[in-house]
Amino acid sequence: MLFAIEEINNSTDILPNITLGYKIYDTCGSIARSVRVALALVNGNEIVTSPLNACLRPAHVQAIMGETSSSPSTAIATSIGPFHIPLISHFSTCACLSDKTKYPSFLRTIPSDYYQSRALAHLVKHFGWTWVGAVRTNDDYGNNGMATFTETAQQLGICLEYSVSFFRTDSSYKIQKIMDIIKASTSKVIVAFVSHMDLDVLLQEFSKSNLTGYQWVGSEGWIFDSQTATRDKNHILDGAIGLSIPKAHVSGLKKFMLDVKPLNSSNNDLFTEFYEALFNCNFKQIQLEEIQTECTGHEDLTGVENSFTDMSLMPILYNVYKGVYAVAHALHDILECNKTCSNKVKLNPFTILQHIQKIHFKTKEGHEVYFNENGDPAAKYEIINWQLKVNDYVEFVTVGLYDAMLPADKQMSLQNKSLIWANQSLQVPVSVCSEKCPPGTRKVLQKGKPVCCYDCVRCAEGEMSNNTDSITCVKCPPEFWSNEKRNACIKKEELFLSYQEIMGALLTVASLFGTCLTAAVAVIFFRYRKTPLVRANNSELSFLLLFSLTLCFLCSLTFIGRPSEWSCMLRHTAFGITFVLCISCVLGKTIVVLMAFKALLPGNKVMKLFGPTQQRLSVLTFTFIQVIICILWLTISPPFPMKNLKEYKDKIILECALGSDVGFWSVIGYIGLLAMLCFIFAFLARKLPDNFNEAKLITFSMLIFCAVWITFIPAYVSSPGKFSVAVEIFAILASSFGLLICIFIPKCYIILLKPNKNTKKNMMGKGAPK
Repeated sequence: MLFAIEEINNSTDILPNITLGYKIYDTCGSIARSVRVALALVNGNEIVTSPLNACLRPAHVQAIMGETSSSPSTAIATSIGPFHIPLISHFSTCACLSDKTKYPSFLRTIPSDYYQSRALAHLVKHFGWTWVGAVRTNDDYGNNGMATFTETAQQLGICLEYSVSFFRTDSSYKIQKIMDIIKASTSKVIVAFVSHMDLDVLLQEFSKSNLTGYQWVGSEGWIFDSQTATRDKNHILDGAIGLSIPKAHVSGLKKFMLDVKPLNSSNNDLFTEFYEALFNCNFKQIQLEEIQTECTGHEDLTGVENSFTDMSLMPILYNVYKGVYAVAHALHDILECNKTCSNKVKLNPFTILQHIQKIHFKTKEGHEVYFNENGDPAAKYEIINWQLKVNDYVEFVTVGLYDAMLPADKQMSLQNKSLIWANQSLQVPVSVCSEKCPPGTRKVLQKGKPVCCYDCVRCAEGEMSNNTDSITCVKCPPEFWSNEKRNACIKKEELFLSYQEIMGALLTVASLFGTCLTAAVAVIFFRYRKTPLVRANNSELSFLLLFSLTLCFLCSLTFIGRPSEWSCMLRHTAFGITFVLCISCVLGKTIVVLMAFKALLPGNKVMKLFGPTQQRLSVLTFTFIQVIICILWLTISPPFPMKNLKEYKDKIILECALGSDVGFWSVIGYIGLLAMLCFIFAFLARKLPDNFNEAKLITFSMLIFCAVWITFIPAYVSSPGKFSVAVEIFAILASSFGLLICIFIPKCYIILLKPNKNTKKNMMGKGAPK
């Protein structure tokens, strides 16, 4: 402060011909003493000393610089607030002082703890520490700062295992109780919102208990205090990290401090006392028990190492420097100084306060000085790390910056420098209550503990959490399943009977083989269509039956491949219609056999009632009924492609839903009805002459047909997925081959290999007697 006042008083640019006076008090951090001095200044009970020590008159206080601590500043600001006397602090950081309704005349040149507390919480979060302990000074500085830190920490998911407060005058019992809490804790990070004087008390207890290995996170109250680092003989604070006031340099200040001489100083009494205490000497020899050296006034300060010569405190000194200049600039504006200042202007504190709140200037170092609406400066901090060097020297290494004026995502920036942590470790310490829950699990809070303490429970079947530390498990989408080994929802494999797989390929070959075999039989019958065997077995119905069998073989192909809307509707309807056409032809041939032998009886004209026209109409009528059933089925509730997600947990069965079960079983039932009629008629005609009719062949073919479709029902119902499709295709192929082989292969055998039996005489003869 003295350096700034001397600069201003010697300056021709600011307050020319005006001399600033001052009075310095050491309140020793006492709140009561601070208030008493402040009220004495306001009441004019003090005198002001000019640099020439020639002007003695009642003091007219224009502004008060101080206090260093927040609690004394709070008390002073409350006391003098009604008088609007500016109180400018260089180190009182409590966020409570930003409340202008309570402290209208308070300003400061150090940022508010509102920003520091939030920055500390973000710093802790940056390193992944979610389980920390907190220690604070039991005053306005510590309590308010820690309250903001706790609030921000909760928002960031950080839990406090403990939060204890103490003051340096507390009893040893209370300090020991705090030590017991820290010893019993599991967190490895301690956030200390304390002043350096309080931390000294705590360090002594830590040293007694040899409590090392904790990672300390500090506020600006102690993190850059070189004396604290010097007193830490047991390396309790090694690797500490925290926020400090940005480094500053005031040109000429160090030289001014080291060149101070009592005889040349503006306040001889003040520096005389300072010299005597600093060099343990006395200007006037007094008879004391201990003889002291006589002070010469020319002692060398360059060799002295104490807080007065410690240039690491330059940022705090710079804050005082800026405060003094803020008052000077406000006075300069009020007095309208140009070349000379008017001393006729009557000054009052309220006017000065208003001008201080509006000032905006740059120091000679180029730094801007201004106050926001709360009387606070811009919030900027350096992130420093304690790094132990040779000879137990602690270096405060700047490892990052925090600027509250930048966007939220850019406020904190850490430089690519190697940080040293507790116990000289290069690895970032771990301080969590519970390890992170891996994907595939969810967090379950432990009863009676903070949210940072939880158990990891595996997700239930069909559920998954793809992220770390998931609170809940989400159900996998219907087409996905939860794979525990891969900890993810995996898309289910789609299953359907395809042409590429072995089963599908074999059924396709069987279908095409049946089609080709049927075509070969048709060619043989067509070539020998004029032979007695072909003509005697109703060639028209035979060719129609061969055509329907060809369609039966081909319709099985519609069941293979990925189900689609058209394939689902086509496969069942095509199967139903072609099989009815096939059975209708067989039924017509059976009826023809029966009618033919009835016609041999004298006077029986039944064949006229079931001639070729009636045969065609019967086939058409039976088939038309099935067509009507299929049309109703497709109209009311047609089959459709469906994804069966229930059969397997890791697979999707692509199948055709029936739409209407009644429609499906009506189609099957109608085919079964015609097959039973055909079987009954053929059974009745089985004992007719072998050489003429084919009743036995039809009976045997219908027996195979019925057996296949009777066994099909339980096999179809119990078969899962694509196997039910394969069962249906197998039933179609088996029954088709049964009809083809039983009805046509014996005739082809006679036509090709026994042509001597393919004669009219043989056809008209009766079978050999049994």
